[in-house]
This record gives sequence, C-alpha cells and structure tokens, in this order.
Amino acid sequence: MRVVLAPMEGVADAPMRALLTAVGGYDMVISEFIRVVDQLLPEKVFYRLCAELRYQCHTEAGTPVRLQLLGQHPNWMAENALRAIELGSRGVDINYGCPAPMVNRSNGGAALLKEPETIYQVTKAVRDAVPLDKPVSAKIRLGWDDKSRCIEIAQAIEAAGASELTVHARTKEEAYRPPAHWHYIQKIKQATSLPIIANGEIWSREDYLNCKEASGCDDVMLGRGALTVPNLAHVVKGNQLPMTWPEVKALLIQYSEFEIVSEKEKYYPARIKQWLRFIARHYLEGEALFLQVRVLKNTAEILSLLRSS
Repeated sequence: MRVVLAPMEGVADAPMRALLTAVGGYDMVISEFIRVVDQLLPEKVFYRLCAELRYQCHTEAGTPVRLQLLGQHPNWMAENALRAIELGSRGVDINYGCPAPMVNRSNGGAALLKEPETIYQVTKAVRDAVPLDKPVSAKIRLGWDDKSRCIEIAQAIEAAGASELTVHARTKEEAYRPPAHWHYIQKIKQATSLPIIANGEIWSREDYLNCKEASGCDDVMLGRGALTVPNLAHVVKGNQLPMTWPEVKALLIQYSEFEIVSEKEKYYPARIKQWLRFIARHYLEGEALFLQVRVLKNTAEILSLLRSS
C-alpha cells in the first residue's frame, strides 16, 4: 500500500509537509495547488508554493513531492505543467476537486466536474506536454451535486492518458460532510484500468480497512485525518498507535518554530488555531488548548502558552 499526503490548500504548506513527513509513513506528497489562468507563471510562484523544488522536490525527510496545478485552459495548463517538470517536480497532479467557492466561480477545481470534455482536454494537453517518464495524475470528487457522472469523468481522465487518479468519495455539494461514499470508488475502479487512490473520511486504521473493503483500493490519501493524528500514515499501515499528547504538543511547538521564521509568519495565529481544531477531534488536551489559544491574537502569546501548558 501507499499513503499519500493530501494537498490541503492553506493548511499543508511546506513547513507542515516537512513536519508530517518527518513523523513518517508517507510515500508521496501532493503540493498545494498553483492556480493557472491565462499565462505562463514565473518561476518564483512555483518556488513559493512548492519550496521543495529547491531540494530535488523532496521534503527534508526524503519524501517525494508532486506539484499540483489547478486551471481550466488546456494550453496554459500544459505550459505550466512543463515548467513544473523543468523545475524538478516529480510529475504533475491536476486538481478537479477543490470545492472553494472563489475557485469554482472562475470555473476551476470542482466546477469542471460538470464538464468531462474540458477535463479530457486539460488532462490530454498536460499529458502531451509532460515527458512520458513523468506521471500525470488527477484528483476528483464524485461530481458536482450528484454522482451520476463519476464514471464518465474518470474515463475521460483515463482516455486523456493520465497515470493515476485520486478520488475523494463525495460530491462538491457534500463538501466534507460524512459519510464518504467509498463504494463509488469501487465502481470507478471496475470501469477503468487506472491505478486509483482512495480519499475521504479516513481517521483511523479501522477507517482505512473499511475504505479498502468498500473501494477495492490499497492506496489511500490522507487529508484532515493527518492533521488530527499526526502519525496517521503509520497508524493506517498498522505500524504504530496514535501519538501521545506530549508528542503532539512537541510537534505543535516545532511547527510554530518553522512558521514564525518563514514569510508566512503573519498567518501563523490563524494556522495554529486551524490545526488545533483538528487535533481537538482526537485529543481532549488539544480541545482544552484550542479553547485557550483561540482568543489570542499574536504570535508571542500563543508560543508562550504552548511552551508553558
């Protein structure tokens, strides 16, 4: 089995990717998406959103990173995909699943689930541009507001020459509300020959085993669950029990030290609160800490509380 870290926009940035892959268990990471509209983006954009490009596109722990693009124009997607490869990306992933309203309003991300032909054209343009020895993958949801076209969407991606497909087992309208409909992944798997990675609502080893049975997939992508239990990759592989609270708290401090020396320091209070909300799902101590941190507004206060609690 392979365990892949999901491309969580605004959450799984380079410091978080470094932290979670250092904990271990991940076989690959997908970066946050780079939004492509109507131009070949400058190299600095790629480095800003995928800092691992400076290190042969691996995290510090050695986990390979595949850069993700989001866009609806085949030619511009192709040009930017080739630039990603030239800068060192370990292949290219295409985002057809982002549910963010701002992205969808401009016909990006999950909005394209309503247009399988556009998905085909974008995927084919990227596949034609990227050398054959580099994988071109895609990530989808089961549809926009119903699941009736999920097989058509997956077959369009296969026909375009994609290397593999990740399926988040919900529609865009279902957002992140449970349950995840893993059995639909099985339908896609039976209707295509693509290697498929299952995604959605995996928080434990038991969830993984249930997903595997329902979807028929050994490989899995972890998103919010990876933030809730930082060693979840090892947990789903059956290698470890969930981390203890002292271990998690040490990671919170380590992450804080990563973030406050980066150019994203101004976002740190919001990001640590966001992460603590996830941690609180599994750790009672995390819930108590979140209730204290959520009223704080500056970095120094938050760091002081983390170090003293």
